[in-house]
Amino acid sequence: MTDRPTEETRRDFLRTTTAKTAGVSAGLIAGVSTIPAVHAQGTSQIRVGLIGCGGRGSGAAINAMRADPTVRITAMADLFADSMRRCRSSLQPRFEEQMLVTDDDCFVGFDSYKDLMSTDIDVVLLASPPHYRPDHIEEAVKQGKQIFCEKPVATDPTGVRRVEAACQEARRKGLNVVSGLCWRYDPGLKQTVEKIMDGAIGNLITTQCNYLTNPTWMKTRIPGETEMEYQCRNWYNHTWLSGDHIVEQFIHSLDKALWLHGDEPPVTAYGQGGRQMRHPELQGDIYDHFSVVYEWADGTKTFAATRQMRECMNQTEDFVMGDKGRARLIKHQIEGETNWQFTERTVQMHQAEQDEFFKAVQGHRGRIDNGAYMCRSTLMAIQGREVCYTGRELTYQQVATSPQDLRPAGDVWGEAPPVKVAQPGEYSFPLA
Repeated sequence: MTDRPTEETRRDFLRTTTAKTAGVSAGLIAGVSTIPAVHAQGTSQIRVGLIGCGGRGSGAAINAMRADPTVRITAMADLFADSMRRCRSSLQPRFEEQMLVTDDDCFVGFDSYKDLMSTDIDVVLLASPPHYRPDHIEEAVKQGKQIFCEKPVATDPTGVRRVEAACQEARRKGLNVVSGLCWRYDPGLKQTVEKIMDGAIGNLITTQCNYLTNPTWMKTRIPGETEMEYQCRNWYNHTWLSGDHIVEQFIHSLDKALWLHGDEPPVTAYGQGGRQMRHPELQGDIYDHFSVVYEWADGTKTFAATRQMRECMNQTEDFVMGDKGRARLIKHQIEGETNWQFTERTVQMHQAEQDEFFKAVQGHRGRIDNGAYMCRSTLMAIQGREVCYTGRELTYQQVATSPQDLRPAGDVWGEAPPVKVAQPGEYSFPLA
């Protein structure tokens, strides 16, 4: 471990790093003030395509339409036609002027994202299961689309590296890349983090991230469907598709810890986890609890715990301890030598991220590039999963360079990856 920096050195480091990586400013890149406004075929409309028509995709579409009155949803894509029909039938009556999707603009199947991005859309909203995110981001950059992508960006290190490369190309092309790590856009939480970075609690000592909640949804089998169809419908419960809940859900908490460390990833991690309450037939191979200790180069630690179990105490909060005080991020509160509470009226964070996204698309603010931290947070979450799956300590670098690739042999509606719950001490993680 290196010596802990002085209070002033740490604050300067955080301010500098945050400005570069868009921690507090939601991604404003130095030296890029505006980009040309984006409108289809010289019209005053912003044409938007939606990939992934489940609950989060529907929510992102609503946020986009509310963010800018010129937004028009003109194309939709999903693995399943029934999911897309439900989304379309729900949104079109509520947004008659903005939902302009025709039957010809609805695409279904594994390659539906390519069909959608070959249309004349300007912006794409990526809300499919995380496993498919690298494919979709790569294609969006190739086609020159402005990108909003939900978290996480992949379920394995190979996928993250693909996204990192695509984001580099997006920067070269001047494209906006906005992440669904929406707490970075929450006004109250942003002000809380800013005050911590300005020294309101002194030197950072530890962070404690708790995401203790109930189980999420699960799908029963439909008679006649293949194993691949079932796993893709039940995607949250399969690690290759979701990354497990430490990656799919807990990434929000881990991203806040990363943010507080100037978007510099931890050096190493170790932990424990397992599966006690999951339904053996309906909930795939994911765990129901994880507890991970992350260690940073400056000697600080993050104690991270997430659990999905019924009839247990629930708590979602991030506790930040310094040598002059403490903070609760979600409560937007600081106590100690400085006492402060955020009390202003605010906008909901999912809406806030889309508001900023479309300001950037319109050229009303600087280009947004969330690529670096969304990849690092995803790797940090994968690191946590793998130290618990293996029962071993793993460095961030070992995870970042791992050849692990969870993709099946091919995208066909037939066989699917085997369902096998990882057993610590037996399960192995491939190293470079």
